[in-house]
Amino acid sequence: MKFFLDTAMVDEIKTANDWGILDGVTTNPSLVYKSARPFKEVVKEIASIVNGPVSAEVTTLTAPEMVKQGLELSKIADNIFVKLPTTTEGVKACKALSAKKIPINATLIFSASQALIMAKAGASFVSPFIGRLDDVSEDGMQLIRDIRQIYDNYDIQTEILTASVRHPMHVVEAAKIGSDIATMPFKVMEQLFHHPLTDIGLDKFMADFKKSKA
Repeated sequence: MKFFLDTAMVDEIKTANDWGILDGVTTNPSLVYKSARPFKEVVKEIASIVNGPVSAEVTTLTAPEMVKQGLELSKIADNIFVKLPTTTEGVKACKALSAKKIPINATLIFSASQALIMAKAGASFVSPFIGRLDDVSEDGMQLIRDIRQIYDNYDIQTEILTASVRHPMHVVEAAKIGSDIATMPFKVMEQLFHHPLTDIGLDKFMADFKKSKA
């Protein structure tokens, strides 16, 4: 499974990149707004840090405007993936941009039918939002299972990017199902490292080592 960070905070991205496990970054207008910096400036810096895909989202609702923005975003760096909403206008924009070999991340997916449609339109990634489904008492992980089954049935090459990840078990469950990617906040990626028994064991090893040198 590939690990993406869902953030626009450059310091977080640099830290995760130094760990050697960061495969890409997803952003959105809300995340960039929190950084208090110009959108394109932030995206360009992120793309220079990360070797993998960096998703940058359009901020308009009609297909012609999405295509125009998508073309502009794709010029920021070679590793930019244009994020499009899963709407009828988004489908049209996805078809047009993917025909120009611009990689697309179809976002705000909440049903298997949406994931199937955006794959047919040429999306490179589909982003089902599992945490938000859990919030309204639906089973977010069942959506990942459904999409995985459909894509496997037809050998669809679009990658499943599990999004709206809230905790490490979301990552583990998505990996067990076969999601290609999980994008997560920095806090969740950091939590993946930790287990109290690891800390206890390390403390004991270090204490014994110090005793052996006494």
